[in-house]
Amino acid sequence: MAETTATPQGSQFLSGLKRWAALTSLAVLAACQTVPKGPAKPIDKPVEGPVVDPNKLPTDAERHRIALLVPLTGSNSGVGQSIANAANMAVLDTGGKRIRVTTYDTATGAAMAAQNAIKDGNKLILGPLLAEDVRAIQPVARASRIPIVSFSNDVSAAGQGTYLLGFVPTQSIDRIVGYAKGRGASNFAGLVPNGTYGQRASTAMLRSVEGVGGRMVAMQKYDRAAGSITAAVGRIGKVPYDAILIADSGRIAVQAVPVIRKNSNAKAQILGTELWNTEPTMAQSPAMHGAWFASVSDGLYNQLSTKYRARFGKGPFRLASLGYDSVLLVTKIAGKWKPGAEFPVSEMSDPGGFTGIDGAFRFGRDGVAERALEVQQINATGFSVLAPAPKAFAR
Repeated sequence: MAETTATPQGSQFLSGLKRWAALTSLAVLAACQTVPKGPAKPIDKPVEGPVVDPNKLPTDAERHRIALLVPLTGSNSGVGQSIANAANMAVLDTGGKRIRVTTYDTATGAAMAAQNAIKDGNKLILGPLLAEDVRAIQPVARASRIPIVSFSNDVSAAGQGTYLLGFVPTQSIDRIVGYAKGRGASNFAGLVPNGTYGQRASTAMLRSVEGVGGRMVAMQKYDRAAGSITAAVGRIGKVPYDAILIADSGRIAVQAVPVIRKNSNAKAQILGTELWNTEPTMAQSPAMHGAWFASVSDGLYNQLSTKYRARFGKGPFRLASLGYDSVLLVTKIAGKWKPGAEFPVSEMSDPGGFTGIDGAFRFGRDGVAERALEVQQINATGFSVLAPAPKAFAR
């Protein structure tokens, strides 16, 4: 469990981020507690003052109690710890006076973690990371009228008090298809994997292409067995298309593009999704040079990554920004939230949205975060920005 506090100056997160290097390790220790499983127990004790019951969290009438649910053990512990560390950084960067964040381990049981969080008096849940964990805690949270701001990208888990902060693939597909159409592409093809992600990607592409007045001339699915991608490209064949979307990881794209060039279309524009943003090694493949994809901006994230590395001795997982931005979101709302009262969910629907490490975002009626995305191109030296993301949303 990591406990930290913040004042309502979330809009000043950048200056706070620049001050991070000056924060001492003593401040971090004073702000953080960890209970990976079971009833929450503080590991830090005050130097002075009354003895703290080790079976109870400290009470604080002036602070909002926020639970952060992420995996701290198991196969996803690296991602979960990065999110937790970044959330604690955000609390410290914004002042440390108005909110208290307590981290609970979902790897030992998400529903139990939520029950412990609610029992400890938390009025809002940040996380979990996985969609199945979101579904596991929803009945618990709804029974106690506790909203959830999840880091999942599974839109089917949103609604009825659950908000999704994760990066949704349909938005990056819509952005990249619109960008390609604006630069002359009219006929589109797609390669999508079997499974939920592929199904949603194919639906999103069909709608996006239709929405911009283009034509979807081919769409093929594949699995990750040997030869499956080659077979899918073969089924597309020589049908003429101007751009082809590969809705999968960079690793799969690096395998697919040479096959596309050889067996289907030597000149079509290669398009990708937000998944590519986490794989800068794609630039090492000459076949990928000139490919486009849409994603959140990395400008502020790179600064966060530098500060994170200086503090923790290693770089964060890319999803760490979700932990940081979730704290900024709560910090902005904290000024309109009475400590101890229910979280004011009406403030989540601000049409002007919020700003964080990953840029501007706002929640729609479905509870899914709509993001301002940029278009990037893969070059021999890395990624470059072709079209920047809007700085804010029009009200």
